[in-house]
Amino acid sequence: MQPGLLIRLRPLGAWRYGPADGSHDRVDTLYRSDRLFSAVTLAMQRLGVLDEWLDATVRAAKPSVVFSSLFPFQGDALYAIPPATLWPPPPALLNSPSPVFLTKIRWKTARFVPLSVIDSLVTGQPILADQWLPDPESGCLLRRDRPSASPFRVVVRSTAAVDRVTQTSDETKSLACVEFEPSAGLWTVARFADSEQERSWSPRLQAAFRLLSDSGFGGGRSKGWGQTQTAEFQTGQWPALLLPKLGRLLRNSPAAASEEGNGLFWLLSLYSPAIADNVDWSGGNYSLSSRGGRVESHAGQGAQKKTVRMVSEGCVLASHQEPVGTAVDVAPNGFAHPVYRSGLALALRLPVVEIQPQDKTPVEEPSVVEAAVQEEPAVVDVPAEPIVEPVVEHETLPVPHLDETPSDEPPPAIEEPPAEMPPIPAEEPPSEPPPVQEPPSEEPKVEEPNIEEPKHEEPPHEL
Repeated sequence: MQPGLLIRLRPLGAWRYGPADGSHDRVDTLYRSDRLFSAVTLAMQRLGVLDEWLDATVRAAKPSVVFSSLFPFQGDALYAIPPATLWPPPPALLNSPSPVFLTKIRWKTARFVPLSVIDSLVTGQPILADQWLPDPESGCLLRRDRPSASPFRVVVRSTAAVDRVTQTSDETKSLACVEFEPSAGLWTVARFADSEQERSWSPRLQAAFRLLSDSGFGGGRSKGWGQTQTAEFQTGQWPALLLPKLGRLLRNSPAAASEEGNGLFWLLSLYSPAIADNVDWSGGNYSLSSRGGRVESHAGQGAQKKTVRMVSEGCVLASHQEPVGTAVDVAPNGFAHPVYRSGLALALRLPVVEIQPQDKTPVEEPSVVEAAVQEEPAVVDVPAEPIVEPVVEHETLPVPHLDETPSDEPPPAIEEPPAEMPPIPAEEPPSEPPPVQEPPSEEPKVEEPNIEEPKHEEPPHEL
């Protein structure tokens, strides 16, 4: 393992890192490694070690120090662009109490992923899918169980030059910038070739970042943009400094740390291929981005740099050895001195890890479970109907209770219909005069002494 230096920058205000085309209404996706190397080089010039710095980095066959790009962080969570071959995460590494939830998350919308999730991906460990939620404003994958604001957002600020005499302004300019949440900022990591180079360059590198914290990074420095609090430093071993699980895996598993054969390398910086690099461009997963800009030098301030195409951060390259990269001279033709654009690669070899069978959760299962979940309430609704039927039966009980009054005179089963018949069989008395006349004569007697009749009925039953 190689020594590394983790650097955290907490912005005091807005930052601007414009796109390669120089448009004012947009910003770049992140503060890239070539821009960061230029800022550190200018700081080394002010510290009086410019030539020594260039000899140790862009002019050396194997650079002593390489940088990653500046990635966002929030609280203790560090974010980075995940390996292109592992994002979106494979379904076999996703776990959730509700399998239906696995199809609800749009993983592709998350551009910046916590290093803890990346650490689980590269080591083949499962991820709790329902614990994460992509943030549409910043593109960061945030914790669902920890409410927090977006780490940063892009805004457009307008400025105008006001005449002190007339108190008027003729022109208004708009410029896009990045605003950070109070607990958020940017981080980068510097990897040293060995312990000797760390002892030589770590103190001077920390001094350069303290100087840049006061002078500012990126555009708009005359307005106070790009300034930060005092830079925070943390030393450790690469790659355990960023990915502790991967560090333990490389120490305990020699097969995972083996460098034999063709491997996959995850880029944390921009990359320009060197002649000695043996990259298999038919494999891996990579994309290119165009880089331009203007020169910041006393020999020609604001001169247009040459445009270079470079491999972007987060790409995965297939190579037998770790790609080193090179720095390209992008100075305009006939410029007084070379202007270097750093394409030195900070790459991490991805281990070969087999996914355990118990972690496999096929994507087709959620649909089957979802159907099963929908069938369960249907089964519950069916028995709900017979529960209503006994209620209807209880409602019918008072109806025979009313029939008991007519059933008291003669046999209960026979005289119930004649008790109900009086309103209807007005026409029946002519057909059967004797039986019809008896009930009307008895009805008034039955209705008036309802209470006395049971008393008179008791003796006849005794007889």
